[in-house]
Amino acid sequence: MTEHAVNVDVREIMKYLPHRYPFLLVDRVVEFEANKRVKALKNVTINEPFFVGHFEQYPVMPGVLIIEALAQAAGILSIKSQGERAENELYFFVGIDNARFKRQVVPGDQLVMEVEEITSKRGIAKYKARALVDGQVACEAEIMCAKREV
Repeated sequence: MTEHAVNVDVREIMKYLPHRYPFLLVDRVVEFEANKRVKALKNVTINEPFFVGHFEQYPVMPGVLIIEALAQAAGILSIKSQGERAENELYFFVGIDNARFKRQVVPGDQLVMEVEEITSKRGIAKYKARALVDGQVACEAEIMCAKREV
C-alpha cells in the first residue's frame, strides 16, 4: 500500500461517472493523487455482455473497451480531483494517440488501470494511460478528455 491508497467502491464511482451497466468499466479505485494519478481495477468475468459476440469460441475483451475503461479511470481522476461532478457537466473522450495493444484480456483477468495526468487546461486534459494484467502491459495510450456542460 502506498501513502495514496484509497478504497473507492463502485457506489462512489457512480457518483463521479454517469456510466451504468453494462458500460461502467471501473469496479474500484485503489490509489489516487488529486490532479496527478489514479489506479483503478476492472474484474473481467465471462458474464460481460460483449463476450457473447467477441468471440464465442475464444472470449477476448475488445481493445476499444480497454481504452474506454482507461478513459473512465481518467474521468474519475479529473472529477474526484475537483471534489464532485456537477449535474450538468460531462467528460467526453476526445482523443487518443500512440495506442498499443500488447496482451489479450480474457475472462478471469483483473485489469489494473494506471492513469497519469500530463496536462490540463481550459477543460481539456491529456493523460498517459496503461492497462496491465498480472504485471504485463495489455494496452497503453495517451488519451484526452474534455469537460462540457450539457
